[in-house]
Amino acid sequence: MKRISSGSIGVDQGSHILFSDFADGGMMWTGHGPRESRHTVSFKEPYAEVPSVTVSISMWDLDQKTNARADVSAENITATCFELVFRTWGDSRVARIRADWMSIGPLRDPDGWELY
Repeated sequence: MKRISSGSIGVDQGSHILFSDFADGGMMWTGHGPRESRHTVSFKEPYAEVPSVTVSISMWDLDQKTNARADVSAENITATCFELVFRTWGDSRVARIRADWMSIGPLRDPDGWELY
């Protein structure tokens, strides 16, 4: 469990279309090449510490003739940004994906003092 002792807590959220490969015959749709998509997401304001980040698939468009395999995660989380990552494998054909995310963590107190 992450305990936040700060009086200022920030919550940020967003939505991101990761790719739309069916339109141009991209790798996720054809099933050839790297089957990973990474996008850097910056927070609207830096956190005082590394926040907790959750991600979820909010829209997916898959080929009905293949297995539906998906892994979506937040990686390389810092106080200012994180990488939103989608992976698939095997015979899965993914036309497009949209992911939603939410972060929560302590903010710097504007009246706070930083002692060295």
